[in-house]
Amino acid sequence: MPLSMYQASIPVFVKQLGNLAAILRKAEEHAAAKKIEPEVFINARLAPDMFPLSRQVQIATDGAKGCAARLAGVEIPSYPDTEKTFAELQARIAKTIEFVKSFDAKQIDGTEEKKVTLKLRGQDTTFIGQPYLLDFVLPNLYFHVTTTYAILRHNGVEIGKRDFLGLS
Repeated sequence: MPLSMYQASIPVFVKQLGNLAAILRKAEEHAAAKKIEPEVFINARLAPDMFPLSRQVQIATDGAKGCAARLAGVEIPSYPDTEKTFAELQARIAKTIEFVKSFDAKQIDGTEEKKVTLKLRGQDTTFIGQPYLLDFVLPNLYFHVTTTYAILRHNGVEIGKRDFLGLS
């Protein structure tokens, strides 16, 4: 049986966002144990021209909820991008997981050829459903989850590949 659009999207979003929540919990525990202000991690970045950890999480959640909504043809919920604490980031992730889990296969399957238009850097960009998911959304999701992981690891949080993969 071929892999469906639903199988390639919703369960992946749920898994990756769950893994993201888990590494953020470890970061919060690490900050408490080492008496580090949580804002140090929330505002950390790998390079001066990169977004901080908080924005990495916001973009990861935006990508998952946006993709699910666009493929299903429903309105995308708007989040204000104001998270400044671990609790607020966790709430955003939980809200996103709840949203993407609200879709069933009937809403997502069959969207392989659906036209999806996004405004990227002020310019309309049109994708076709399957390449949108496989070549744009999933790589972006993995990039921002990986970058969050790398920021935390770089700052001494004891996480490893098993945490990233959700195997710990």
